[in-house]
Amino acid sequence: MKQMAMENDSSVTEFILIGLTEKSELQGPLFFLFLVNYIVTVVGNSSLMILICLNSHLHTPMYFFLFNLSFLDFCYSFVFTPKMLMGFLLERNIISYSGCMTQLFFFCFFVNSECYVLTAMAYDRYVAICQPLLYTVIMSPKTCSLLMLGSHLMGFAGAMVHTGCMIRLIFCDSNTINHYMCDIFPLLQLSCSSTYVNELVTSAVVGTIVILCSLIILMSYALILFNIIHMSSGKGWSKAMGTCGSHIVAVGLFYGSGILTYVKPTSTESVGQGKFFSVFHTLVVPMLNPLIYSLRNKDVKLALKRTLKKIIN
Repeated sequence: MKQMAMENDSSVTEFILIGLTEKSELQGPLFFLFLVNYIVTVVGNSSLMILICLNSHLHTPMYFFLFNLSFLDFCYSFVFTPKMLMGFLLERNIISYSGCMTQLFFFCFFVNSECYVLTAMAYDRYVAICQPLLYTVIMSPKTCSLLMLGSHLMGFAGAMVHTGCMIRLIFCDSNTINHYMCDIFPLLQLSCSSTYVNELVTSAVVGTIVILCSLIILMSYALILFNIIHMSSGKGWSKAMGTCGSHIVAVGLFYGSGILTYVKPTSTESVGQGKFFSVFHTLVVPMLNPLIYSLRNKDVKLALKRTLKKIIN
């Protein structure tokens, strides 16, 4: 009877997103700042995907993985950025319960998938540098497709677990989310039922993903470093570092900002810092990835020149 009464009290049908700040004088500048960020993210990632599709010399395993990474970042930006931008223009940024759960699902799906894609890219670099003669055999189109399928399936499974656990919670009266999107921890703070299972499952799923992916990435680069040290040619050493540099920066930014965002703060004053790191993780990193992989990449620059030449002629 007590449980039935609690379920009847679960009357929340919508949530109010507070956003980054409640200061009215900052709403306008922040709107234009993140609008520019949104445009650069969409244009940058879509341009990189188009270049990879149109240029046959980019039809290699490395660029196949890069295409998938850009696709995830492209989709990722549509999950919460439009709603966040609306929040700067509206007095109350309201999202329905079903919309909130949908946003949470796709957010978890794309983040989890990106972890696995970055891991697959590290393995690809290991094979390219440490097993160059067997590279085309090991990283065959079938292997690459299976790696990406596995990445997306694992991401989907993780998102289903997180969203399923969130749906089972009861939300009574409080419906104001101290965030600019429906994320796991801000939602857990609103629940009037026990969140122990959710916290346990979240720790288990996130811990497994981070430990598994980190181990594979670290092992790949440890073997790459060992191989580079024993290279007699300085040119080979330089080329090996050049092919890995962009990926190391991307991994560092993604995991570094993710750890700073989701490691639970020990004090309440860290909530603002958590939002700042979350902005970097969810908005800045997807914008930087196409720049990181293209600015010093000769193949991408060549593809851009060829494509522009075709368009002009």
